[in-house]
Amino acid sequence: MLCKKWLQKYAEPIKYLVFGVLTTIVNYLIFWLIIRFFGEGSALAANAAAFAAATIFAYITNKLFVFQSRSWKGAVLLREFFGFVGARIFSFLLEEVGLLLCMEVLHVERFVLLRISGLMVAKIALSFISVLLNYLFSKYLIFSKKKA
Repeated sequence: MLCKKWLQKYAEPIKYLVFGVLTTIVNYLIFWLIIRFFGEGSALAANAAAFAAATIFAYITNKLFVFQSRSWKGAVLLREFFGFVGARIFSFLLEEVGLLLCMEVLHVERFVLLRISGLMVAKIALSFISVLLNYLFSKYLIFSKKKA
């Protein structure tokens, strides 16, 4: 009974985390594949491609399953979509700048942690910041029930 109440209370953040993990898998898979085929010098382009694919996936899953925005009115869709993409672009730019600093200033590619390249470690750390920002933007600005 207590577990059921807890799950109901935290259903939204739990769903956000589940779909966030899936979105992250999409992002990392595309990032890794591009790096694998084109080298670490393509990290910024790889991050951009990974961002685009993950953003489309995230918008669909967040709208339908996490925040359960059921309105298909044109004005609502436009507001949600452009707000969602705008917030993602903001967090993406933070991630791009962070990766650039990690590469050009900190030279993280020199390091390896648990057989993971320093570049991937930097990407993981920057992703945590992006996930938090994206949840806050989505919950309070984009899919807010008050604006629907």
